[in-house]
Amino acid sequence: MHNLTLIMEFCGKRGLIHLTRHVTAMGPNGKQEHYRLHCFAHLASAEPFKDHFGGVMFDPKRDRENGRARGAWHRKDEYKRILESGPLRVPEILRD
Repeated sequence: MHNLTLIMEFCGKRGLIHLTRHVTAMGPNGKQEHYRLHCFAHLASAEPFKDHFGGVMFDPKRDRENGRARGAWHRKDEYKRILESGPLRVPEILRD
């Protein structure tokens, strides 16, 4: 099943309303990666999503350059490519 379908079914069954955004993340080594964010209005809605799919919590006011809407996400942790997260998988054709 397609990743987006899994996410939409999960959220639909639980009545979770979210928006999808994109952000460029920059690691301490300067490596850039593009992330798709699933944004929830309340932390209580985001937690079951994170518990099921995994991932990293993102707070735009804290994690973007001074809260700038188009600012980069400066990650402090070591860069590693994420190919699987919970039931989600990067398709084989997109893997290195």
